[in-house]
Amino acid sequence: MYRTHTCGELRQQHVGVAVTLAGWVQTVRKFGSITFVDLRDRYGITQLLFGEELNRQLTEDPPGREFVLQVIGTVTERTNKNPNIPTGDIEIKVDSFKTLNRSVTPPFTIQDDTDGGDDLRMKYRYLDLRRNAVKKNLELRYAVGRAARNYLHEQQFMDIETPFLIKSTPEGARDFVVPSRMNQGQFYALPQSPQTFKQLLMVSGYDRYYQIVKCFRDEDLRADRQPEFTQIDCEMSFVEQEDILNMFEGMIKHIFKAVKNIDYTEKVERMTWEQAMWNYGNDKPDIRFGMKLLNLKSAFTRSERINSQLEAVLDEGNASLISGAGFGVFDNAETVLAIAVPGCSEYTRKQTDELTEWVKRPQIGMQGLVFIKYNTDGSLKSSVDKFYNEEKLKAIATAAGAVPGDLILILAGREERTRKAISELRLEMGRRLGLRKDNEFKLLWVLDFPLFEYAEEENRWVARHHPFTSPKPSDISVMINNSPVIENPEKYLEHPYSNIKANAYDMVLNGNEIGGGSIRIFQRELQEKMFAALGMSQEEALHKFGFLLGAFEYGAPPHGGIAFGFDRLCAILGGSESIRDFIAFPKNNSGRDVMLDAPSAIDDQQLEELSIALKVESR
Repeated sequence: MYRTHTCGELRQQHVGVAVTLAGWVQTVRKFGSITFVDLRDRYGITQLLFGEELNRQLTEDPPGREFVLQVIGTVTERTNKNPNIPTGDIEIKVDSFKTLNRSVTPPFTIQDDTDGGDDLRMKYRYLDLRRNAVKKNLELRYAVGRAARNYLHEQQFMDIETPFLIKSTPEGARDFVVPSRMNQGQFYALPQSPQTFKQLLMVSGYDRYYQIVKCFRDEDLRADRQPEFTQIDCEMSFVEQEDILNMFEGMIKHIFKAVKNIDYTEKVERMTWEQAMWNYGNDKPDIRFGMKLLNLKSAFTRSERINSQLEAVLDEGNASLISGAGFGVFDNAETVLAIAVPGCSEYTRKQTDELTEWVKRPQIGMQGLVFIKYNTDGSLKSSVDKFYNEEKLKAIATAAGAVPGDLILILAGREERTRKAISELRLEMGRRLGLRKDNEFKLLWVLDFPLFEYAEEENRWVARHHPFTSPKPSDISVMINNSPVIENPEKYLEHPYSNIKANAYDMVLNGNEIGGGSIRIFQRELQEKMFAALGMSQEEALHKFGFLLGAFEYGAPPHGGIAFGFDRLCAILGGSESIRDFIAFPKNNSGRDVMLDAPSAIDDQQLEELSIALKVESR
């Protein structure tokens, strides 16, 4: 046999035991007539001691980094123990060894503080995977998957596979398409999610389905996005929204306990989409800290109101705080938004200038930043003292919930851009103040999303989630009894569809959406109405989704579900901003596998078999 034990297994109680180990050479250290070698495998590192006789053999044929060795020897107690590794109390006194395979010099050092850049490590990913830091990420990923499966099994969910070669029905992101040799001129698509299949499984009577499944979207990449990614995909029959929320709160709490030993005993907070947008400027707020937004000049649309009457009063009062001062930046802006940053009134001019430059970056896109310092002695100083006296500044500070010692930061401009910018600024200040800790986890449900969004360019409604999401029960009659046609694009907010709420929900963790789902449409009439609202003709709806509409005529049960971003959940639990760190063989930011050099061209014979001719554009 190649080994009797692993390199992470042996302890003090094994002293005197004869063992055989096999693994990779991590380091070689020569001390006169003896040599120490650290041998590594997936499980850990064990120190090997080569005595004087074997040392001569090592000199003649020295092992290098990443050589594969097999050693036979006896476990002995170390004189210089290493408390930093689990095997640090022992070493192996080697009696004989064999070089199983040699290695050329690796292109980077295979250790946690490696000298390899991202591109180099991705090219040699099989070597990068040997590093302990990467191994820990994959171990965490495995633990999350195992915990999810155990929980869902105990809750009587059934793991059912669904196809990867399906029909292209592009509604959101672009599909990856696959040509069919046997069906010339026709194409499969890779699934963006198993959405319709899991609904068909509900029609089939499999009332609790799950799958940890690959999904594919041909879209631009970023740190938390890959062309192929993994979901924990779930669906249940005979459920309402509350059943889904309770079931999957339980799953995430189970994962926290199993993977991080965290007892998340508190009730998961809930807020509506409107509250999230109004108070935090986005629909996935990080609620580990405060700094809620103050709207000094409302430009929120009617559908985003929390309470129309209350907000009308607040708008009038807040507008009076900044109106009449002759400050054009505020007067001419669609909206003016502020946050109160705790304990930062002592920021220097250099620091406020740096924040101003930060919001001017292209990815934030603002023209500038206004600040008010609410000093600890109660006085106020601002970058707009020329226009606002101390009384006005204090009124703004009070409205923003500031106290002495705080710094009020204000952005003004077009509503959508300003809201996104103040949301990013809030997160940035939370990061700078240490309020966004990797080891602190805060869950949130965001509910009651709009069912539709208005696409100005096309003058039509589009689904905010997907076309299978049901309206709230109270809004179903509004959808059934009204036409989706928008007669006057400028007054789309007056259309009944603008106020329809989706029976949908997102789970947010530390400012990241980790899961989203909805109660589904399960009646053919309502599903056809949804397709029509999205601008699909009856013929198009039948061509794309006739199989689903037909299934709804055979006793489809009420059902709903949710899908969790598995890679993203692992990244958050592992304290990383990039899901790529938790995928064994990820793509780079251009969607390429630089290790395999894929995607790549295929030969002419393959193209001919597929009846595909390439169009070559001249440059």
